[in-house]
Amino acid sequence: MPMMQFREALNQAMCEEMQRDADVFLIGEEVAEYDGAYKVSQGMLAKFGPMRVVDTPISECGFAGLGIGAAMAGLRPIVEFMTFSFSLVGFDQIVNNAPKIRHMSGGQFKVPIVFRGISGPGQQLAATHSWTIDALLTHVPGLKVVVPSTPHDAKGLLKTAIRDDDPVFFLENEAMYGNRGEVPEQEYVLPLGRADIKRSGTDCTVVAWGHGCLTALAAAERLNQLHGLAVEVVDLRSLRPLDEESIIQSVRKTGYCVTVEEGYPTCGVGAEIAARVQEKCLDDLDNAVLRVASLDVPMPYSKPLLNHVVPGVERVAEAIKQAVYFQP
Repeated sequence: MPMMQFREALNQAMCEEMQRDADVFLIGEEVAEYDGAYKVSQGMLAKFGPMRVVDTPISECGFAGLGIGAAMAGLRPIVEFMTFSFSLVGFDQIVNNAPKIRHMSGGQFKVPIVFRGISGPGQQLAATHSWTIDALLTHVPGLKVVVPSTPHDAKGLLKTAIRDDDPVFFLENEAMYGNRGEVPEQEYVLPLGRADIKRSGTDCTVVAWGHGCLTALAAAERLNQLHGLAVEVVDLRSLRPLDEESIIQSVRKTGYCVTVEEGYPTCGVGAEIAARVQEKCLDDLDNAVLRVASLDVPMPYSKPLLNHVVPGVERVAEAIKQAVYFQP
């Protein structure tokens, strides 16, 4: 399989879906003339023209609402937020309207829309531009939340999201855009709500998603090389719908569980997973579920402070050792 950057996989997914379905279009800040703030939409204006790749004003509430209206009218918009920190000014549209219209209209209106862009601390963007928005969105019934960790998953999941008849939030991380991975040349899609075992093991289950999954994999590799621990890494890929069964099966096999997220610990996704694991697997667990998350403080700009706040390989590895009562 050819190697491809994460951003290229996203670009290819959007292009293929726009070629397949004339109702699909892309809007957002700098997606057209500038080829995307992070070059995810590079070349798309030349391929599809200004009616289907549309630069918007700096008005997230406005263009989010425009996208929702277009979806209700039968189109399939992809709405790019330069960062999901900016989406907060449009929460009335994307949280109070998009997920509820199908229900409140008795099924008369579908809202087949994808909101995608950067979520997470990124590269020193300071407190107001560094929201890891996973938990805020996962709390809302009617929304689907997807967080891929590899170029392969990014392409397959984005194609599925574009074809979905409900609002899908597709969360990316700036630090991952240049990551490379194998992506099949043939057509493929991946189902929402199905986790992937990125690394098999028998000593401890680590549940992670997005950039946190890459950190978990690096920690698992380190522990295997240094101490012979076989850590299983479950990549959720989507948070809503959540593949609870894959988590439970893994925990019942290993007897231990650690969650890894770049969001905050208070009322976080890791807390939800810990609650479900302890409800369903209490008799299988040999220790409490441990959570690794960003420190509960506004995200700093300083690089050393940022590295301290966001979970790194060492902190994840220490949590795994604590979970399994490791004694060197």
